[in-house]
Amino acid sequence: MKTQTILTVGSLAFDTIQTPAGKADSVLGGSGNYFSIAASHYAPVEVVGVVGEDFPKEHLEWLSTRNIGVSGIKVAAGKTFHWVGSYDRNLNEAQTLSTALNVFEHFDPKLAKHHQDIPYVFLANIDPVLQQSVLDQIRSPRLVACDSMNFWITGKPAELRKTLARVDLLSINEGEAFLLSGQKNVLKAALEIQKMGPSTVIIKRGEYGSNLLTPQGFFIAPAYPTSQVVDPTGAGDSFAGAVMGYLAEQGAHRNMVHSDPKQWERLLRRAVLAGSVMASFTVEDFSFKRLLSLNVSDLVERQNALIKMMSID
Repeated sequence: MKTQTILTVGSLAFDTIQTPAGKADSVLGGSGNYFSIAASHYAPVEVVGVVGEDFPKEHLEWLSTRNIGVSGIKVAAGKTFHWVGSYDRNLNEAQTLSTALNVFEHFDPKLAKHHQDIPYVFLANIDPVLQQSVLDQIRSPRLVACDSMNFWITGKPAELRKTLARVDLLSINEGEAFLLSGQKNVLKAALEIQKMGPSTVIIKRGEYGSNLLTPQGFFIAPAYPTSQVVDPTGAGDSFAGAVMGYLAEQGAHRNMVHSDPKQWERLLRRAVLAGSVMASFTVEDFSFKRLLSLNVSDLVERQNALIKMMSID
């Protein structure tokens, strides 16, 4: 297996979404989908998750064509996880209308031997107890990143703290950062979270970009401005996929935080810009439809445009 392969453990789901742009019924979603498709533009990915018998085999076959390994996706008797949500006109945060966990309710990730040696690990926003279980099965990771959500921050704070003590990078949105840290200032929140374990903290702020805190300093990354915002679902997961994909492609590892801090800082800043660009494509259509037609030239063109926007020369 190639040294830059990424392992992600998360959900594959059906989403029913209402936004000011329209409605999409039972479209494909889930963190495992968004993350892996985004990350696969930079590095091979292996997905661990569970789906029901109603999940389309054609999609799993398509993932395989993108250098995304699906041997870790278990098909269980029953129905696939189904989330129903809506967004108001500001599109900043989804309102959950209903959640049917279905087969995901009993998800207990058991890694195959070839998964245990994968060097880059991204733990999506699943139960922190399961996140720890995955880490217990990984042998020698080069870099571990994770996501979380309000449900776990308030429901299992002690277990989440145990997870955070074992990861190198945390990527969460602004509201979650405030809830986790108890702070109402982005910098103070990031500094407080850094004390919990992750040396690098990324706080996603939607259309306002993202904030990056490393041991070397603070960086503000803008979002790529797009007027075609149809559906923000999965933007954070695809952002994380591009960040992790870029770091894996570049061979980044946790020891760089101390052994080569300037290079670590440079790689992280470029990674969050890659995340901003990927997220800007995600929001342009329902589900991950826009990501399906995305190519390298699209990414390069938009990333160059974003860097040009940041220049003062």
